[in-house]
Order: sequence, then structure tokens, then C-alpha cells
Amino acid sequence: MDHGTVGSAQSGRLLVEVREEGSSAVVTPAGELDHHTADLLREPLDDLLAKGFSRLVVDCSRLEFCDSTGLNVLLGARLKAEAAGGGVHLAGMQPVVARVFEITGAEAVFTIHDSVEAALAEGAD
Repeated sequence: MDHGTVGSAQSGRLLVEVREEGSSAVVTPAGELDHHTADLLREPLDDLLAKGFSRLVVDCSRLEFCDSTGLNVLLGARLKAEAAGGGVHLAGMQPVVARVFEITGAEAVFTIHDSVEAALAEGAD
């Protein structure tokens, strides 16, 4: 099965890669997700939702930083995905990013997985 990259966007501090995995889409932001880079993640998430992908897996393993603007992008995508009958699953979160979700309580509203593989396996039922 081909797992080729569907698209990517990049600024100096954030690279976002997107690939399709069956009925899910995997979005991998790498670098710093903040006020200056948030649109680089928001746009592909919105595009995937518009294309009919309601189950999004965000691979956080290469995310080095996430501020409140980045958190709001993920929360917004979660609301849109849930309205479409799906959800946003976070995977492979680094401790520094996980701490932001813990402090804000956002971890309670996302499904968080240890790995992308675990997130995809859950959606394969």
C-alpha cells in the first residue's frame, strides 16, 4: 500500500507533512507550533476535513513546542472533526508538549496514543 506524502507546508520553524492512511489522515507537525506558525497546521487540517477525512491523527513526535495558539488550532479541528462524526487523535507526544495539554486540561478532551501505529490500529476496528 502506498503511504506517500499528500502534501506539506513549511516555514523556518514548522514543517507539516500530511499522508492518508486508509480512512484516516496522519498530520505530522515538526518544530514549533505557535502564533507565527499555527496557520501552517490549521490549513492542512481544514483541507482534510473539507475532503471528508473526519478521523485525523496528529503525530506529535516531532513537535518541540506548542503554545496556546497551537492548542487552539487542535481544539478547533477537534470540534469540526467531531461534528463530522470523527475526531482528532494525538500520538507520540513529547513531554514538553504533553505538559501544555496537562496544565490546560486539554488532555481530557483528546484521545492520546503512545504512537501513530496505535492510533491507526484503534481506527481500524
